[in-house]
Amino acid sequence: MAPSMNIAEYYAGKTLFITGATGFMGKVMVEKLLRDCSDVKKMYLLMRPKKGHSSKERLDDILSFRIFDRLKAENPKLFEKLQVVAGDILSEDLGLSPEDRLLIQEEAQIIFHCAACVRFDMFLRDAAFVHVSTSYCRCELPIFEEKLYPSKHRPEHVMHCVNWMDDELLGHLQPKIIEPQPNTYAYTKSLTEDLVSQYEGKFPIVIARPSIGE
Repeated sequence: MAPSMNIAEYYAGKTLFITGATGFMGKVMVEKLLRDCSDVKKMYLLMRPKKGHSSKERLDDILSFRIFDRLKAENPKLFEKLQVVAGDILSEDLGLSPEDRLLIQEEAQIIFHCAACVRFDMFLRDAAFVHVSTSYCRCELPIFEEKLYPSKHRPEHVMHCVNWMDDELLGHLQPKIIEPQPNTYAYTKSLTEDLVSQYEGKFPIVIARPSIGE
């Protein structure tokens, strides 16, 4: 980003891909980007397919929340920049169709991965596939600094192990694997930070650690 460029100028003309847009933080982000960075070109929103509901109906469900009332009153045409992409973060390659995957690869310039599961006791096989970061990711530390903390396991090794272990074996080993973390929620978030940091030389990356949102 050029020193004289502000945030709105940086996003002008950019295409974004956002996961977790149906969640609390996701809706806040979409509204904030549309309102304060109104020159953004397009936002692709990843959403799970819902039987009997079209993409437009799913988008209308999100836009029915009160947070979007101000935009509806001031500049409703901004919603035309939103486009739903069917997928699921629990599926390989986000459950994207080959066509949508190519679309995102070719058009998206900025990615916000906001999707997460807030269940603390999620089974490790599922949790290892989902989480983004939070200030809770190293809750065992008395002081948590703004720096990267290496995880005790390589994320790739954990993914390999949970894929070949059966549920009984994984359930038996899970407490040992995640210690000193108290649950799979915190453990997999710290793993994800480690994994994302491996790509910092290839992509411009930011890891945000939000606290609890209410």
